[in-house]
Amino acid sequence: MSELDNLTSPSIFIGRQGENGIISFGSGQPDLPAPREATEGINLLRHDLRYGLIQGEPDLRMALSKEYPKSTAENFVITNGASEGLDLIFRAIGKGKVLLPRPYYYSYPPIIKLAGMEPVYTELNQGRIDLDDFNRKIDDCVAVLINSPSNPTGRIESIETLKEIEDITRRKGIYVISDEVYKDLIYERENYHIQGDQVITVNSFSKTYAMCGVRVGYLWSSDQSLVNKAIEIKTHTSMNTSLIAQDMALRAMKAPHEYILAQQNIWRERRDLIYKGLCDLGLDLWKPEGAFYVLPKVDKPRELLWTLYKKYNVITYLGEWFGAPDRIRLSYALDKKKIEEGLNRIELALKSL
Repeated sequence: MSELDNLTSPSIFIGRQGENGIISFGSGQPDLPAPREATEGINLLRHDLRYGLIQGEPDLRMALSKEYPKSTAENFVITNGASEGLDLIFRAIGKGKVLLPRPYYYSYPPIIKLAGMEPVYTELNQGRIDLDDFNRKIDDCVAVLINSPSNPTGRIESIETLKEIEDITRRKGIYVISDEVYKDLIYERENYHIQGDQVITVNSFSKTYAMCGVRVGYLWSSDQSLVNKAIEIKTHTSMNTSLIAQDMALRAMKAPHEYILAQQNIWRERRDLIYKGLCDLGLDLWKPEGAFYVLPKVDKPRELLWTLYKKYNVITYLGEWFGAPDRIRLSYALDKKKIEEGLNRIELALKSL
């Protein structure tokens, strides 16, 4: 078995950043500072090391409810990142098929399968949902998972498409799970939040507030029975989400809107730099409109990825992990000097192959 045969998931790369001259275009972890509000006033000697409520602390849930029309604190479950939110939702739904746009975030299919459900794939067109293909496949499904802006494509769905999905799923009684973790990282327009009683939202403080390792997110649904099922499952799995993390999340929400706007400007500049650089290398890719990912098409992606890692100290992710076997994924969550140096190394690797 060759080393290339071991490239079954990004687990060998996660957490490797900056060591031994490595430039990592791998994990989607913001390198920007969290808002100062997130850590001001944290008191570990008070009560933050105790068990907490399974559903999450009332103050944080109440603050979140103000961002969702007609909701209360009871509509939320605070989770260990968005990943746990997705896991709880699919296990609470319990059975059936889930329509999943492809390319997809690499954890989506395993989470769905571990819940005893079956992923069904609708193919994207230029990185966006093709409503004709969507309509052909939706009838056999009990839920659809939407991620806009998308990891790994960086594309956003048009408001018209999102409203059409609202209407289709409402009429057919199908759940929409909306993964909103990049909702504040859109460069082209304001975010549009999918609406309706059939909508379940998952979000995280990781990307907006650069708090990935804190592991705090949430799920929201107006279907209280589904929320209660998620709480019951969480009782027997992870129990409560860290109170320290919830303190930080609540405090981060007090950061001024300028904090988010400043981040958007930085991501836009980095997007322009890496998009132009990859295009100048002759690679075919979609221009991101949000998040911080590009998904260029390359020849021999496995050989290129391993050459970049072993010979040029550059980490990238295989497109096949995301359902795009002819591509590699790069995160541009690193400063411009590292992006420029990384592009230089990628050029050398391409020439060597």
